[in-house]
Amino acid sequence: MRRPECVSSWFLVFLLSWLLLLGMGRSAAGQQDNGKVVSKPIVIKSKTLEIDNIQKTVTFLDEVNAKKDDFTIDCQKLLVFYENLSPKKDDAEEKLKIDKIVATGNVKIVRTQGGMSTAEKAVYYEEDEKMVLTGNPVVKQGNDFVEGDRIVIFLKENRSIVESSKDKKVKAVIFPSREDK
Repeated sequence: MRRPECVSSWFLVFLLSWLLLLGMGRSAAGQQDNGKVVSKPIVIKSKTLEIDNIQKTVTFLDEVNAKKDDFTIDCQKLLVFYENLSPKKDDAEEKLKIDKIVATGNVKIVRTQGGMSTAEKAVYYEEDEKMVLTGNPVVKQGNDFVEGDRIVIFLKENRSIVESSKDKKVKAVIFPSREDK
């Protein structure tokens, strides 16, 4: 396998920073109400929902559609892995923490401000704030796009790595923008 090529274009950083489930794994990048962060809901629809408390997974199957304020995800399967957190002294309610989220099967992510990405598989790792797109991943903004065999987005670090196999090169097409005077 070839050495990964780093893409440091402003386009790639801008485009990839919003990708898959950025807000899904966190309690939310919501507004504050009396010092508390108010989570905005994620609405997930599918033909089938299965909760497995032994494996600590939630599986959404067939025509999955997940919507949040700033993005929509469509795929065939969305698998959420979670952990139980111990309740605090003053809180009797048990809390859950998302470990990772895996979207598979014709994954399409559309951002309301513009931009789209597609892949066969997208994995979001909550703790590392890292996203990995595989299976012909492509990220588009207008006419601009980037593609490779694997796209890794380090959300905390605001950087990305696009990797290719030894037989294929990373491809980025960026059209210069014009400033109207």
